[in-house]
Amino acid sequence: MKLKTDEKKPEEPAPPDPADKNLDPIEKKLRSMLHPLPKIPQPLGSYVPVLRVANLVFVSGQLPLANNALGAYKGRLGKEISVEAGQRAAKQCTLNALAFFKHDFGRLDKIKRVVKLTGYVAGMPGFHDQAKVINGASDLLVEVYGDSGKHARASVGVTDLPMGACVEIEYIFEVR
Repeated sequence: MKLKTDEKKPEEPAPPDPADKNLDPIEKKLRSMLHPLPKIPQPLGSYVPVLRVANLVFVSGQLPLANNALGAYKGRLGKEISVEAGQRAAKQCTLNALAFFKHDFGRLDKIKRVVKLTGYVAGMPGFHDQAKVINGASDLLVEVYGDSGKHARASVGVTDLPMGACVEIEYIFEVR
């Protein structure tokens, strides 16, 4: 039986990706959660995205960029951006941070512990749910790293962020 041009062929399961064999358990877990690592965004200034000092790795503030664009994550919480969208933006910041970590260290399972996050949330006057927004990042890290993903944190409200982003997060990881 021939399909009409407007009929869709039933989707067949994708064959296993041979590259999956090379993924560490953390990256496999992210993929199973439908959070593949993005391509690393271009730095927007004169800084290094990742810096190791002894057994600590500092990841510079990450914006919720995907394909070097903010897309739906441009604006302020309490005006153009909902708390739920802000949480998704915080997750994207975290995926970008993990992509930078993997780029520099090769494997995500080299993270022994998530030490601290500092999250900045651009919001309108009177917006007080910064902590709920940054929970998007915190919850993802705990889901992926378990107890080692629990961390100290600050959630700070600001009026503006680079490129008009709604969220920016910086990270400190302890490495093996």
